[in-house]
Order: sequence, then structure tokens, then C-alpha cells
Amino acid sequence: MVDRRLHAHNLRQGRRRSLSVPLAAALSVTLSHASAQSNEGAVLEQVIVTAQKRQENLQEVPLSITALGTAKLEELHVTNFEDYAKFLPSLSYTSFGPGFSRVFFRGVSSGDNGNHSGPMPSVGMYLDEQPITTITGALDVHVYDIERVEALAGPQGTLYGASSQAGTIRIITNKPDPSKFAAGYDVEGNMLGGEAGYVAEGFANLPVSDNAAIRLVGWGKRDAGYISNVAADRLYPTAEITINNADRAKKDYNDVDTYGARAALRVDLNDSWTLTPTLMHQQQKSNGAFAYDPSLGDLNVARYRPERADDRWTQAALTVEGKIANLDVVYAGSYLKRSVDTEQDYSDYSLFYDITYYYTVYNDDGVTIEPTQYIQGKDRYKRQSHEIRLSTPADKRVRFVGGLFYQRQQHLIEQRYKIDDLTAVFEVSDWPDTIWLTEQTRVDRDYAVFGEVSFDLTDHLTLTGGARWFKAENSLAGFFGYGDGFSTSGSNGEALCSGLLGNDAGDRSGWVPYHAVGTAPCKNLDKSVKEDGVTPKVNLTYKFDDSRMVYVTYSEGFRPGGVNRRGTFPPYDADFLKNYEVGWKTTWMDNRLRFNGAVFLLDWDDFQFSFTGENGLTNITNAGGARIKGIETDVEFAATESLLISGGLSVLDAKLRGDFCELLDGQDRPLPLSECFAADPHQGPDVLRGAGDGTTLPSVPDYKANLTGRYRFQMGSLDAFAQAALVYQSESRAALTAFDETILGKNRAYSLADFSVGFGDGAWTAQVFVNNAFDKRADITRFAQCREEMCTKPYIVTNQPRTIGVKFGQRF
Repeated sequence: MVDRRLHAHNLRQGRRRSLSVPLAAALSVTLSHASAQSNEGAVLEQVIVTAQKRQENLQEVPLSITALGTAKLEELHVTNFEDYAKFLPSLSYTSFGPGFSRVFFRGVSSGDNGNHSGPMPSVGMYLDEQPITTITGALDVHVYDIERVEALAGPQGTLYGASSQAGTIRIITNKPDPSKFAAGYDVEGNMLGGEAGYVAEGFANLPVSDNAAIRLVGWGKRDAGYISNVAADRLYPTAEITINNADRAKKDYNDVDTYGARAALRVDLNDSWTLTPTLMHQQQKSNGAFAYDPSLGDLNVARYRPERADDRWTQAALTVEGKIANLDVVYAGSYLKRSVDTEQDYSDYSLFYDITYYYTVYNDDGVTIEPTQYIQGKDRYKRQSHEIRLSTPADKRVRFVGGLFYQRQQHLIEQRYKIDDLTAVFEVSDWPDTIWLTEQTRVDRDYAVFGEVSFDLTDHLTLTGGARWFKAENSLAGFFGYGDGFSTSGSNGEALCSGLLGNDAGDRSGWVPYHAVGTAPCKNLDKSVKEDGVTPKVNLTYKFDDSRMVYVTYSEGFRPGGVNRRGTFPPYDADFLKNYEVGWKTTWMDNRLRFNGAVFLLDWDDFQFSFTGENGLTNITNAGGARIKGIETDVEFAATESLLISGGLSVLDAKLRGDFCELLDGQDRPLPLSECFAADPHQGPDVLRGAGDGTTLPSVPDYKANLTGRYRFQMGSLDAFAQAALVYQSESRAALTAFDETILGKNRAYSLADFSVGFGDGAWTAQVFVNNAFDKRADITRFAQCREEMCTKPYIVTNQPRTIGVKFGQRF
């Protein structure tokens, strides 16, 4: 809808903006200009959040929170994670395509490879009350009919627990409302280069009775491709075979189709109890690669095997809210099922393995064949979570919120590394053309008891203390490795099965097939680990008046530990993040100017680091410590009745504290940096597999800022607007170790600009927009297909190029 929120007390709930400090000059110009205009009625409405598990005014919550409400999300054309991520100053991320993003807050990033058997994410993702974080990336929820997105920066270990070590993102949906009928739809057409895309969305809020309603939401979206698979030759020198991908060459081949629906029911059983069951389903199909090869030119890549992903998930959730005496009671439970099928080209590994080890493969007739590998993957997730909590009235001098939490995540993993027409001698038994097989079951369980107590020492001073006791269990079982006939299979695969049984290689007597997604020859991996601990929090808040406060916080966040499938690597322990923070929440100029911020110092001890080792296996160690210092601010300013300006800024100094080495000695301790070397497979000097004290952490920009201005005006009898949104992110490292960075390069600094204009009459709106108007490239992720000293070809995951679109929406 056209923005009417700058009229007196008519700003829509949930809008919150930020303004970056480096852009203060622009703000001062606006202030002086605004003084010459009428500002009568220009006011910011309060923002309600539930970050502390109860409804509160944003300005009264002693946490660093960015809240993007319904209107803001619509104005910025947010439809997925990447769209809103760029407007969250404290957030950075890496990505390998839709549904495969790793999220970081406040620079808490070690550059791990995000493998399915690796560490849990350090940022928790929630859909309403339910966690939706999975091992290889959170659900890429389509953003429509969303009440707000809350981004909580800093450890949330007390109320949110595991995987909210550095922060939490909460997607809050609009709920059914029995009091009124409402409906609407939005349609969009867009052009990305020469390719067309669209978005079609709609919702309906249907009262069933005075105490019940159903809310239905549906969406369909097509994202046009922008990466081109160009024709190229590839020579395997040992096999003396040249291949060509001309039959797969295609312009703009990484298109994405997303479809989904959400249904929610609200039933007010009586004045005290409400039930809200919700069912949500989404399917996202993508083709091609989402990274380009800079050596082939802008947005070009050369791939020789099919690449695609089919990501399907369904979540059923139930929230029960009620009262027992003067206690508020909430139960939140969910069941998530996610299925992901992928195909991936792995020809870089094949080429560099050929160059390094001079290997050849052949068919059953003994004829040498091309060694091009490709991966067919199947991931099957099941997750259930349950939380019950109690809270006392918010207006009491002593307030409490606390409860119990349990979740169980199961991840069934199948990855087939295939070579067409491969001889049965090299195959994993009963898996045609499969040179390597992963068939595993990973289970993560979490139990917790948590609570926070707030005590108003005076009318102005409040003390809050909290803690979370947790118990975590991680297990990994199944099969991984080569078949018996492959020459390097002695430490894994079927040869390891024989070794575990005490049999000679090739002796299958006593083997019991293992089933995860498919059936593997045997079980050669069965490990588990358990641990428990406590994460505390202490906060002291001082309110000068109803418009200004400061707070001081000490808090901790954690990630559970886990097991390594490689037998020579021990289990890895939980890692903890300690947060020392001073923040402020202030409102000025008769509620026209909101200025919030925080200064913080983080100590990250013995952080979990995953990296690719021998035979492409992921290894995880507790191999380092880091210290992160930073400041984050945001401002929202109603300059006049017609002009709203907002922005945000994050400044980070994230560095290793002490030397880092990913290699272990005989006592499973990191080697000294002076000994942290591995052989170069290309016969060059030994490679340093570590980094020195003071090295900047990867994927962490020193600066990230955004600025948005929205101007409302009359166009005849219609309400109209013009908007500009700018984003800047400074350079960041692509990898933790210096050697890896010499291969990958740095993530370059970038600036993005989005513009839109539109008009409407309140019941309908029409607009034209240009996203990434100057067609700039953002380096989101740089990677190689395998360990960098072997696969020396870097790829760059980037943002969408310039996109021009038109959008029409109507509300009833």
C-alpha cells in the first residue's frame, strides 16, 4: 500500500529503520531542510517485538534488535532471506544458492565449510515460535504476509539456546484475526537482463465465528537466471581425454521456481486460552550454479554435468497460549520434514586429482574413460521441537520468564560421487558407477531448562539475571568411503568395514547392510558424544525517562559439540561466546527521531572450525580463539509529514586471539604455528594450514551500512511515493588461512542501490522498481570445489544483476 504512515499517529506497527553514522552528513542536510517544512504530525509509532518471549515496546527492550515490519518488508521488495539480509547491518553470510546459506552475526565466523557432518550454525532461525535451523542452512522461507522480521544481535544463549550463539533471526507471520475479514493479492513482473521473472502472492483472513478465524496465504515466484554455462573444453592429461560441454551450454541457466502455502487457524477457547495451529509447505526448484568463474568473464561458468536442487519442506506447528492464575503460559511445538535432492558437477576435483596424482579410471572392458565426477545427493531432515514456558505479569516489580525445551533433529545423508561407465572393480558394492558413497544418519538432541528474572531496584534501575542449563547429544552412524577395489580405500569405505570386523580386505562375512536414505554395504562409522553446561546472562538497565535508557549486559552463547567421522580426529567440544555490551535506546524531537545502538566486545574461545582434509573428508577441531570489538547503530527519522529517513551501521574489528592451526598433534591438540604445515599436492613448498595472532576473521566486513529515504506526495487524487535504498559493505576475507586466501582472493567491497516509485488510492497500489540499479557485483562467497591447495580454481557467488520490475497490489 502507498505509505500514509507519516500522518499523525498513523505509522504502521513494525516499521523500524537504521541510519549509519558515516551518513550523518546526509542526515544533517535533511534536518536543516526539514526545518523549512511542516513537521506537524510527523511522528514515529512504537514498535512491538517479542524478542524476550513477551510482547514489549522495542524501546524498552535492553537488546540490540532490528525489526523490519510488514510495511518495511513490502517497501524494500523483500521476498527471501538475501533480500532482508542486506538491510541488517550486523549480519553477514555465505551462500551456495537458495536454501544453502550460512548466517553470521557480529563477525562470529571462522570460515567453516558448512558440511552436513560439521558444526551446527552459530545463528538460530525461527519461524514464529519454532526453530527452523538445519545443519546445512536454514529454511529459505518466502517472505509474504509477514508481521515482522526480528534480528537479535549478540548471544541469545539464555532464552534461545543452542545455535543462537551469536544471534537469532525470527520470522513472525501475520496471525488469523476473528474480528474482521481481510484479503489481498500482489502480482509482479520483472526483467533480469533478457530473462523474465514473476511473483504472484495472495492472502485471505476469514473469520469463522466470533472466536475463530482462518488465514490462508499462497505464493508462486520465478527468479530468472543470470549465470551462463559457456561452452569449453577440458583436457585430462593423464587419460589424454578431452571433453566438451557444448551440449550443456546455456545462457542464464540458474533459474529458480518457488511455490508454497500457509494455513493458520486461531481459536479463542475462552477469555484465557487460545490455540493456533499452523501448516506451511514450500517447494523450491533451482537449476545451474550460483557462482561464476572470473577467469571466464563476468557471470560465466563452465560445467560438464547437470546441476540442480529440489528443496521441499513442510512444517506443522501448534501454539497454545493461556493463563493459570496470574501466570501466562505458552506451549510451542512443531514438526518439520525437509527433503532436498541435488546434483552437482565435480569436474574440478577430477581435473586436479588427475594433474596431481596421475590417476586414470576404466570401464569393465579395461578401456580408459573420462574421469569426470559428479555428485547426486539426497538429504532427508526431520525435526521436532517442544517448549513450554511461564511468565509473570510484565507490570510487576519482579518479573520472570522461564521454561523447558526439547528438540530432536535427524538428518539422513546420501551422497554418491559418480563416474559414468565406471568398472565394477572401483564401484562401491551394489552402487553402479559410484566411486564414493556417504550413507549416514546424524541425530542431534537438545534439552534445556531456562529462566530470566528482572527486578526493578528503583523506578529507573532494573537488574536482570538469567541462565540456561543445557544437555546436548550428537551421534553420527553409517557408511562412508570407497569400494574395496579402489587403491586409496584402506582407511575408509569397505576396507574399513573389513578392518573393524578383523577380516581381510574383500571378506564380506559378517557384514550387516546399513540403511539411511539407501542401503550401504555395511556400517563403518558409529560415534556419539554427550555434554552439558550452563550459559548465564546479567543485565543492568537504567531509564533516564520514558524516552531514553542505557544498559550493560554480560551474556554467553554456545554451540553443542559433535563427532568426526574420520577415525584419527577426536570429537569436538562445544564452543562458547562471551559478550560484554553497552547499549542505548533513545527517542528525541517529540518522537520524531529514534537513535539506538550498542558497543560490544566478544571473546570466542576454542571455536569449532571445519575444513576439508584428506580424500575430501571434513574435519572439525577446536583450534582457536578470537576477539571481536564493534559498534552497531540505527536511526529512524520522521523529517516531515512526507519524508522518512532510516539507516544502519555496523563497524567490526574481528581478529584471532592467539595463533590458529587446524592440524593436531598426537595428543589431539593444535600444532604450534611453526609446525602447522601440510604437503603441497602439486609438489610446491609445504602449505601453512594456520593463521597468526591478529588475523582478521573471514566473511567479516569492517563496515556495513544502509540508508533508505521514502518521500510521500500527492499526485492528483492519488497518494504517491518515491524511495531510494542504498547498501554498502566493505572488503572482507574469503578464508581464514593466508594460503587459502591466496587462492580465493578477497571478497571485494560493494555498493548497491534500489529505487522505486508508485501511486495508489489506499485500496490499490502500482509501482515501478529497479533493484541493483547500477548493476554492481557483490562477492557473497568465494570457494574452490575441494581443498584449496589441490583445487586452485576460485568461484564467486554473487547477487542478482540489475532487475527492473512492475508491481500491482490490492487490498479488500
